[in-house]
Amino acid sequence: MKTVLITGASRGIGAACTAAFSKAGYTVLANYRSDDKAAEALKEKTGCVLYKADVGNIDEVYALRDKIAADGHSVDVLINNAGVALFGLFQHIPSAEAEAMYRTNLFGALNCARAFLPQMVEKKDGCIINVASVWGEVGASCEVDYSTAKAAVIGFTKALAKEVGYSGVRVNCLSPGIIDTDMNANLSIEDVETIVDSIPLERLGKAEDVAAAALFLAGEGAGYITGQVLSIDGGWKG
Repeated sequence: MKTVLITGASRGIGAACTAAFSKAGYTVLANYRSDDKAAEALKEKTGCVLYKADVGNIDEVYALRDKIAADGHSVDVLINNAGVALFGLFQHIPSAEAEAMYRTNLFGALNCARAFLPQMVEKKDGCIINVASVWGEVGASCEVDYSTAKAAVIGFTKALAKEVGYSGVRVNCLSPGIIDTDMNANLSIEDVETIVDSIPLERLGKAEDVAAAALFLAGEGAGYITGQVLSIDGGWKG
């Protein structure tokens, strides 16, 4: 039985991944930052093991690694999903808000990979899946910092895959389009209708769509896939 660590697991894509991997027989270590109520509900539903930590803080990530090891777990699959939205004109975004977003969306992935990669290299086996965004591929007006962070996650994925492939570790990236989660709750009905009209599959994505893609990339069927960006966007590119 393999063990997966999922960051940002208490809601949206992270919660869907937790459910999917639990159903597939993985031991699921579900990381979250602050929503105790949602995390406990997820644990009751899926049987996951909860770990509270801010992945944007490297000291907390190393403490998380040590606690997981002390509990007898070894991470086979790491899903760097933790993320927050940031909307507004680039020149008007307060620097503190931008820095907080980068800590979670970019440095969260870097921190967790830095902490858990050594054990994968030692085993000559492991899988890292980073969750980026369509905006990391094409950019979005009024989401410049967010797009920049997600583009960096894509670059990180491609570079790390080349570095650790010789050690038996695969690194891939998921690039969701517009997914029906609370991160996109700012969209009006009119916005959603306009977007759906431009999506070839004529619907918003579901968190479960992304979770299914993550499950594929983690499995043996993707054993010769690394350094790739898998779009889950219904054929839409913004």
